[in-house]
Amino acid sequence: MPPVSAALARVYESPEEPDPQQQGGMSFLEHLEELRVRIIRSLMAIAAGMAIACYFIDDIVQFLLEPTLRTLPPGAMLIYTQPGEGFSFWFNIALIAGTILASPFVFLQVWLFIAPALHAREKKFVIPFVLLTTSGTLAGAAFSHYVMFPSMMRFFGLFNTPHQLAFMPRVSDVYSLYLRMLMGMVGVFQLPTFAFFLARLGLVNAGWLWRNFRYAILIIFIVAAVLTPSPSPTDQIVFAAPMIVLYVLSIGIAWMAAPRRS
Repeated sequence: MPPVSAALARVYESPEEPDPQQQGGMSFLEHLEELRVRIIRSLMAIAAGMAIACYFIDDIVQFLLEPTLRTLPPGAMLIYTQPGEGFSFWFNIALIAGTILASPFVFLQVWLFIAPALHAREKKFVIPFVLLTTSGTLAGAAFSHYVMFPSMMRFFGLFNTPHQLAFMPRVSDVYSLYLRMLMGMVGVFQLPTFAFFLARLGLVNAGWLWRNFRYAILIIFIVAAVLTPSPSPTDQIVFAAPMIVLYVLSIGIAWMAAPRRS
């Protein structure tokens, strides 16, 4: 696996030196070979991240289960009913943690795969791409873990009654819900990244985003109402606020990223 610094150095080639791949073009088989190399390197990085995560697996599992454990009645715990369910849970937790740890390198591999099709000036967007995607991934994961998922678990725990209903969720169900919320929030927090590259391509601009701000607010609150299990308007505002901030941030990013006329 080549160091990240060496890969970045290859991306920042001098604009005066033409890229040999761009001169002659790449055949379909060469594209497949390039894709295979990038996938293998990404998988190796994820495996290395999983190895690191396995060393701290007890702390990671405690960290991930804490929002759920706080909603359970005193003395209750998560259960599993299938023989391999417990092992699958621990493996999946290590996989998530390893993927998050390896995300900067994986995003770099994605960029290096599409870089041969870009001009020399466009290749220098590798740093904004890696920074924006990584920041969006970490921010989305943090929002899901600290705000959205605990709120959902507290709402589901309200139906626990001492003599009728016992809230004893299966560990696989909790993990499935946690993963869906995590992936959804990571996708939402990539909005500034999309705004940056759409603005660079000339498909959107800051003025268009600003003119449609009222419609964006409406869509954001509809999404917040659908995703929020609680009917409380306060909870819906809590979920909608980060999306509004991301949209405003995307307007600023689109303005800065827009191509300037000479």
